[in-house]
Amino acid sequence: MNSRFIVTPILCTGCRTCELACSFTHAKDGKVGRSRIYPLDGGFKDLYVPVVCLQCEDPACVKSCLVDAIYFNENTGAYEINTEICVRCMACVAACPFGCSLFDTQQNLVIKCDLCGGDPVCAHFCPTKALTYKPIAI
Repeated sequence: MNSRFIVTPILCTGCRTCELACSFTHAKDGKVGRSRIYPLDGGFKDLYVPVVCLQCEDPACVKSCLVDAIYFNENTGAYEINTEICVRCMACVAACPFGCSLFDTQQNLVIKCDLCGGDPVCAHFCPTKALTYKPIAI
């Protein structure tokens, strides 16, 4: 059975706990990593939309990668970036219509959500359950 990352914006309070959990989970060499998720202010009182990679069926980031550094990990269900191959051209950053491919200046890497190896930490720490990761039947 596969799992699906579910975002329920109406439950998001904009507390940014998801960002902290993601940043600390992706820390490297004693440096906190850039969060792969971020809440956008919806423009109305108390409306926030958590933005995170949707793991698209036909991802623009994969199509745009000039060196085939983005691949589908069948074990986790996530499109991941092979940092050994990535040349940091930023084509995937420009191609993602949702702003989910990002550049981490601290670690000098192009990044995107990798579902934390199949168990997204942000979902565990979301106090309102605006982020969940649930098994789905296919």
